[in-house]
Amino acid sequence: MRPDAVGRGRLAVISALGVVEILAWGSSFYLPAVLAGPIAADTGWPLAWVVGGLSIGLLVAAFASPRVGLAIHRHGGRPVLALAALLLAAGHVVLGLAPNLPVFLAGWLVIGLGMGCGLYDPAFATLGRLYGAEARPAITTLTLWGGFASTVCWPLSALLVEQVGWRGACLAYAGLHLVVTLPLVLGLVPPAPAAEPGTAGTHRMAEPLTARERRGFLLMAGVLVLGGAVMTLVSVHLIALLQARGVALAAAVSYGALIGPAQVAARVVEMAAKGRHHPLWTLTVAMILVALGLALLAAGLPAVGVALVLYGAGNGIYSIARGTVPLALFGPARYPVLVGRLARPGLVAQALAPSLGAMALTYGGADAAYALLFAMAAANVGLAVALWSVR
Repeated sequence: MRPDAVGRGRLAVISALGVVEILAWGSSFYLPAVLAGPIAADTGWPLAWVVGGLSIGLLVAAFASPRVGLAIHRHGGRPVLALAALLLAAGHVVLGLAPNLPVFLAGWLVIGLGMGCGLYDPAFATLGRLYGAEARPAITTLTLWGGFASTVCWPLSALLVEQVGWRGACLAYAGLHLVVTLPLVLGLVPPAPAAEPGTAGTHRMAEPLTARERRGFLLMAGVLVLGGAVMTLVSVHLIALLQARGVALAAAVSYGALIGPAQVAARVVEMAAKGRHHPLWTLTVAMILVALGLALLAAGLPAVGVALVLYGAGNGIYSIARGTVPLALFGPARYPVLVGRLARPGLVAQALAPSLGAMALTYGGADAAYALLFAMAAANVGLAVALWSVR
């Protein structure tokens, strides 16, 4: 096949997965930001429990992720991503028809399985399974698409709530997964051959990690735990933290809106580099930018916009590094399985982070919450630097 045809084929796969990721993230992780208030107001269910559905979903995704990675290693990502579309659709149907809170939370159990099969880590593993050691540019481009999830889905969710109510919005997302996500996966994501017994890839996967690789695995898991916790804490509590420092609500929302463009801009810069540097550079720079941004916020300096641009840029390329660093450290043969294992601790941290942040705000105030965020970000800089020893 001609190189330009190969390039067009790869672009079609990445573009399809990009739309899949926008809808997967927008209809799960970013859903409560818009729908939680209308749901609580309409049903009378406690807001904490309505928002807590996301934590339940993340915990389910965490415990499913190792098996998801193994399934992608054996069968490729296409069937797993197709299952994700079906699970997300089914979960949204349950949400939309839920007569009471227990059924609503059961819907999040189903959505959690869909998240475990369809968010970044399975998509990265799919690209690793398809393209092997050459998957890095594809992973980088995919995160550029994913950066638009909240930009697309927050206004879409608000429009749907206004037009058809929160239940109609959930059912609409179910329909989108069936008529958009599922056909894109089945039509444009090629099947990857399962690893056959006796192949080098199978033998490589059966080998235990060396002592150095185990150290790298644990360090990377620590990065994902702290990185996931920081990202979720900022996503959930940023507006409250800014208001606690005297920033008006409208200004706080405007400042928060800087994060998305900063993420995308940083990913474009990373793409422009075309993989000329080791992914550990991406990870190290990401952690430094996040720590600098949070340090400015914690110090209370009048540079909120600069702080959030730095944070957003760091968080943007961190999403790339979490996919490319394991590929570089452990190789393509073991990539899908190890990505699945690495996803678990990070997802657990994301599930627990909102409650941790709420406790810090309740018992220590905004200063304690800012200090907690900076301490985790600074520790992550140390973990990123330590990873260079297992390069």
